[in-house]
Amino acid sequence: MTTAGDEVALLINPSAGRGRGARAGRRAAHRLAAAGLTVRTVAGRDVREAADLARESVEDGVRALVVVGGDGMVHLGLQAVAGTGIPFGVVPAGTGNDFARALGLPLRDPDAAADVVAAGRLREVDLGRTEGQWFAGVVAAGFDAKVNDRVNRMRWPKGPRRYDVATFAELGVFKPIAYHLELDGEVLDLEAMLVAVGNIPSYGGGLRITPGAELDDGMFDVVVVAPVSRATLVRAFRRVKRGTHTAYPFVTVHRARRVKLDAPGITAYVDGERLGPLPRTFDVVPRAQQVYAPPGGLP
Repeated sequence: MTTAGDEVALLINPSAGRGRGARAGRRAAHRLAAAGLTVRTVAGRDVREAADLARESVEDGVRALVVVGGDGMVHLGLQAVAGTGIPFGVVPAGTGNDFARALGLPLRDPDAAADVVAAGRLREVDLGRTEGQWFAGVVAAGFDAKVNDRVNRMRWPKGPRRYDVATFAELGVFKPIAYHLELDGEVLDLEAMLVAVGNIPSYGGGLRITPGAELDDGMFDVVVVAPVSRATLVRAFRRVKRGTHTAYPFVTVHRARRVKLDAPGITAYVDGERLGPLPRTFDVVPRAQQVYAPPGGLP
């Protein structure tokens, strides 16, 4: 008789990657079963149902929780599994996939990602925590957050172009933000274009905003971009993909275990999800979660 402890719960976001999640979920389920694992496939019709299914699976004591989707699905799954001792896996199928990228997972091959789970190699990684929520990635709390706000208000265009349109629209009205920042107790009051708090190097589908961040060093990397002209900000963002923007003199990098952040009118985002308005405190929880990862160490 099969018990919950023998099952891998496979949580699918059917709408991830404009339908890619459903296809990836089917392939991953087949691959895991072919490797001899017992698979419990669950798919929520909306975020609330998916969260409930993830929590119920973990409470049942499944062998592992594996999510199929993007960074939003990672964020949802972590709320259920973090702190329980149950391993966590990811089959990338979203538009960003930055947590999967940080783990070195294959981003567009569900079979290969499922094979990582089947191989059973676990690594311990750090997570962030704020007001009871766990997170894996980079906190956006400046110009980037304002762009997200604008995207969420837009009905056109669809797809990735929406971010391009929102970015240029926000550039036309954006002004430096007054921040109150505390890094392990060190107080900084300053104006900046953005402050990013990174547990991993990238957000937004490979934008390496905190390029030195590592998943298992017990620290956040905090990148601060000082006030610059709009043209200079655009030039800097062109270098974010490679992570070379930190060479600019107006970009500073700090490291801290606890970050307290406040700025008027700023809503923070992480893992592609809206966290809520500042002020907030962000803490690193070292080696908080076991995750399935490929050999060769974390990139």
